[in-house]
Amino acid sequence: MLLGLNHPGLLAASLTSAQKSYANGKLLEELEFLNEGRIEMDSAFGSELDGRLYTSLSGLSNESLVTPGDRFYIRTRASQILPKPESWTISLNGLVAAQKLKIADLQAAAKQLGLHLIECAGNTRAACFGMISVGEWTGVPISEILAYAKAKSSATQVLISGFDRYVANSITSTSGASWIFPLAELAKSGAFLATQLNSLPITRDHGAPIRLVVPNWYGCACIKWVDRISFLDDSAASTSQMLEYATRTHQLGSPTLAKDFLPARIDHAAMPIRVEKWLVNEKPKYRVVGILWGGNGPIQSLGIRFNPEEDFVPVDSLPSPQTTPWTIWSHTWNPKARGRYTIRLALLEPELHPKRLDSGYYARTVEIANA
Repeated sequence: MLLGLNHPGLLAASLTSAQKSYANGKLLEELEFLNEGRIEMDSAFGSELDGRLYTSLSGLSNESLVTPGDRFYIRTRASQILPKPESWTISLNGLVAAQKLKIADLQAAAKQLGLHLIECAGNTRAACFGMISVGEWTGVPISEILAYAKAKSSATQVLISGFDRYVANSITSTSGASWIFPLAELAKSGAFLATQLNSLPITRDHGAPIRLVVPNWYGCACIKWVDRISFLDDSAASTSQMLEYATRTHQLGSPTLAKDFLPARIDHAAMPIRVEKWLVNEKPKYRVVGILWGGNGPIQSLGIRFNPEEDFVPVDSLPSPQTTPWTIWSHTWNPKARGRYTIRLALLEPELHPKRLDSGYYARTVEIANA
C-alpha cells in the first residue's frame, strides 16, 4: 500500500548504487512544495458532482506502486439516487440488435487485467496533482463486448454512457457522463469494463457496479456507472462531456462531430513527488524523487533542471525500459545557495516534446533555507 511521509527504511530501500551514501545518512525532512492547494488529501469529501478525493503521491516507492482503493482519487462521487447494483443492466442499442447485458454475467466473465493508471484531465497544482492513481483491475475486455454485440457494418463510433442523475445542483461540474470512441480505436485500445479494483469490488464512488477503463486515456473518457453502449455512425455529435474537456484533452478546437475528436490519450509526463533533505557526513544533501508516466514507448533519458538559466541534465536514476504504469526516478541535488527553485523535467532521449511537460505544467517549486 501507499506509505506515509518520512520512512527512512522505505526510502533507503529504493536507493540506487550511486546513492548508497544516503543509507548511512539521516533523513531530516521532506520539503514542502510551494504555491499549491492546501487541501485535504487521501480522504473523500463533498458529494455527488462536487465530491472529490485527492491522492497523496509523496509516499510512492518501488515497493508501493499500487494506490489503495480507499485512497484512489475520485473526481465525482456517486449519485445519491444511484440504482441498486443487483438490478443493473447495460443496454446495447443503436446500429445493433437491441439487447441488455446483466451485471451478474459480466461479473462472472471478469478476469484479472493488470495494473493501469488513471489521471483526471483536470489534474492541477491546485489539487497538488493528486488526481492520478494506479490500481490493479479486474473486468471484461471491451473487445469481447463489441464482438458479442455484432454491430451493423455502418457502425463506426461507440457511445459509452453512465448513470448521470443527481439530487443536488453542482457548483463545480457539469453533468454528462458519456464519451464517443471510434469503434476501431476502442477495439484495439485494451479498454475494459471494470468490476474490481485491487481484488475487491469497486465502490460506488469509483463507478460500481461497473465502469469503463481505457488504458492511457484521461479519466474523463473512463466512464463510471456504465449503463448504455450505443453503436453510431460518423454523423454522431460530440457529447457535452467531450466538449467540456476538449481543451484539457488537447483537441483542435471543439469539434462538433465525435469523429473529429483526437484520442484523449495521456502523453508522456513527469514530475517530482518529494524533495528530501538528508544529513550525510555532517553536510546537507538533497534528493529529488519523482514519477514518469503516460506516452507510448520507453524513455532512455529524463532531464531535470532547477532554474530557467540551467540546461537540463539527465536524472541520476531512471529505470529503462519502463515496465509499470508509473516509474519512480530519483536525482541527487546540491543547491549552491538559499532561495526558491522550480523543478522542471524534459524528455532527452528520445527527444520528445509533450505539450504539458514542455509547458511546465507539472513543474513544482521548493525553498532551500540553507545550502
